[in-house]
Amino acid sequence: MSRSFNQQLDQHGAWRSNFAHRLQWLSRWLTENELLDQAVAERLRGLELQIRTSKVMVAFVAEFSRGKSELINAIFFAAYGRRIMPASAGRTTMCPTELGYDAALSPKLRLLPIETRLEPHSLTHWREKAGRWTEIAIDVGNADQLAQAMSKVAEVRWVSKDEAHALGFWNEETPDDNPVQDAEGRVEIPRWRHAILNMPHPLLEQGLVILDTPGLNAIGAEPELTVSLIPQAHAVVFILGAETGVTRSDLSIWREHLVTETEGSDTRFVVLNKIDTMWDSLSTPAQIELQIERQREVAAKFLEVPLVQVLPVSAQKGLQAKIQRDARLLDASRLPAFETLLAEGVLGKRETMLRLAVDAGMVALRTEAERILKVRQRDLSEQALELQGLRGKNVSVIRHMRARIDQEQTEFEGSNTRILALRSVQGKLLREVYAVLGRTALKEDMVRLSAALKRPGVKFNVRKVYGETFDSLRNNLREVQATTAEIQSMLHATFRQLNAEQGFTLQAPAEPDLTSFEQELSQIERSHIHYLGVGNLLKLAQADFCDKLVRALASRLRLVNEAAMTEVERWSKGASAQIDAQLKERRRNFSKRIEAIERIQNAAGNLDERLLELAQQESSLAELHLRLHEFTSAIAQQGRPATAAVGELRAAA
Repeated sequence: MSRSFNQQLDQHGAWRSNFAHRLQWLSRWLTENELLDQAVAERLRGLELQIRTSKVMVAFVAEFSRGKSELINAIFFAAYGRRIMPASAGRTTMCPTELGYDAALSPKLRLLPIETRLEPHSLTHWREKAGRWTEIAIDVGNADQLAQAMSKVAEVRWVSKDEAHALGFWNEETPDDNPVQDAEGRVEIPRWRHAILNMPHPLLEQGLVILDTPGLNAIGAEPELTVSLIPQAHAVVFILGAETGVTRSDLSIWREHLVTETEGSDTRFVVLNKIDTMWDSLSTPAQIELQIERQREVAAKFLEVPLVQVLPVSAQKGLQAKIQRDARLLDASRLPAFETLLAEGVLGKRETMLRLAVDAGMVALRTEAERILKVRQRDLSEQALELQGLRGKNVSVIRHMRARIDQEQTEFEGSNTRILALRSVQGKLLREVYAVLGRTALKEDMVRLSAALKRPGVKFNVRKVYGETFDSLRNNLREVQATTAEIQSMLHATFRQLNAEQGFTLQAPAEPDLTSFEQELSQIERSHIHYLGVGNLLKLAQADFCDKLVRALASRLRLVNEAAMTEVERWSKGASAQIDAQLKERRRNFSKRIEAIERIQNAAGNLDERLLELAQQESSLAELHLRLHEFTSAIAQQGRPATAAVGELRAAA
């Protein structure tokens, strides 16, 4: 029997928790054995944070009255025994609503007033301004109170046509899209711009984020939703009415907001909801099935997606069946089949990405830790040779060797000027990187784009305007790539010199490859260009719409630039940490050599005892090397029970 979405998400959560636990254990083991330098520690922290906090966002998108909120209720909230999301007849979800969980915040519903659209700030900006949100505390154990709180997302206001225009809900040039006026000439608009529910639901605690979106008009009026939130979702569920199929407004949402020319459909799921309306007592089951299959085929053809991605469902009957524990009705609703497809498509892809990140992290970590072990092994071998050379020597020879070690130490400390010079130049070049990818430079690019979009008239050259902007952004990344290449060349030269002069084993870490960030920029560009097709040219004539669009774009681009800077910074720290580690080991080696000579001089020990100690230390190093390989390999392995894997690590330790 197929596992439900809830069951697979439970397993995914346990898998992530197991990984995070293993990484914490490995960090402690490396620290205890002095194998955790700054670069390795940061890599481990990054991996653990990524695994613990990575979110799985599923966006539900549909025109009004397609049963979208009911589908969310059926999949995620049936355990409450009633509807949590408002799902009555007519328009229910009037503003975009996010459902997730942050343990640092109390359970509550946050509502952003629609009037914030009049101010020149993006949703990203408002997320950090707690004072502008209306907050409603929730009791997660009280289904009625929770449902009452969630009913707030359906609240509306009646405003004048002018106010509706200022808020983005009325446009004289597209009358077909405008809401209906009442007898007083007023129009209905949402009371809230955005809603965020924070609640410790079992699925939300494991990193699931549900994005419930309103209909076409509301989507188009909030560019940040279209060009940022929805494109970043790991899966999009597009809901149609089984009885109506693909309507004109459905097709408009799909083409303008959900699919780009180059985007695959493997994370775009189409639900033909309300198949229970086709359960006609005058038709045979075979006839009903034929009608449903015909609607599936038509939808797949119009939306250009594989037939397997189009699933017939009755969300209402699925919810009813779960509440009443009616297995036959649940099977007839076909909800379990959709849950399985959703789980395999979303969680499978997410888990693969996390596995690859862990595998790459373990390889890099093992390489760096092994380098430290090799330095220690070489130093022990040199000490053993040095002490073996003292056999049969008199006191003056031993005293002379002590003086030679002191001189070597003095010369070593004096040679650090080259390292300081390297770090100075490296720091200067990194500041250039931050200047190119920093907020100031991005702001300048966005100001130029905004000015171009605000020129009078219809923007038939919008592709060219966007092309120039994104070419500039990609050139910034290429400039940074050239700078990292310059730093890399400098590292290679300096490391070769230090290796030759000091006997180090420094090896410059692989230069960061920024092409993935260029590709991400191109993907963002495509989504914008696709969104700004002929259907939205008239909106571009409105200055306030252009402002919203540019702010939404800037928020997303800032994340790309910050991620690129983080990658460069991690690479730079990796090189510095490698130098610090070998400097530390060399100073440690000097201390050990001096300690051995002093013990021999003071007759506190003899050569044979000291040589035996060195042999034991070499044996311990070999054991450390073996355990390092075993532990990192165990962490990288997948599909093993958490308790068994951790137990093996503890037993090996």
